Amino acid sequence: MLWIKSLHIVFVASWFAGLFYLPRLFVNLAQVSPDSVAERDRLLLMARKLLRFTTLLAVPALVLGLVLWLGYGIGRGPGNGWMHGKLLVVLLAVGYHHSCASLLRKLVAGTSKRSHTWFRWYNEVPVVLLLVAVILVVVKPF
Repeated sequence: MLWIKSLHIVFVASWFAGLFYLPRLFVNLAQVSPDSVAERDRLLLMARKLLRFTTLLAVPALVLGLVLWLGYGIGRGPGNGWMHGKLLVVLLAVGYHHSCASLLRKLVAGTSKRSHTWFRWYNEVPVVLLLVAVILVVVKPF
């Protein structure tokens, strides 16, 4: 079980690293001048590759989390209300990941109306999600 826990932590950290950096690329894309085609194309290529890689990291993070929860019973039973909160955070992280993919499609199509300031705020969401998840798992407040 400790091997699975260790791998789960590594994949979650790696997944979130991608979720931290991808919106940062969106900030840069929102600031690119319209006449800078090469810069825009390079940033879009980086964003597409990062999204693909981040998605590949999310899959084992989620599968290993399910193995710990369903296979080993971590977070099940009385006194484990913190797991409900963590599952909500996981759903929100998956939703955020999906919204990154949607935003990237809009940036590729040139239909995004979001400003670099909006993307800067959007970039803070995974930080909050990871903070809440770690507190729920370590402190187990309920």
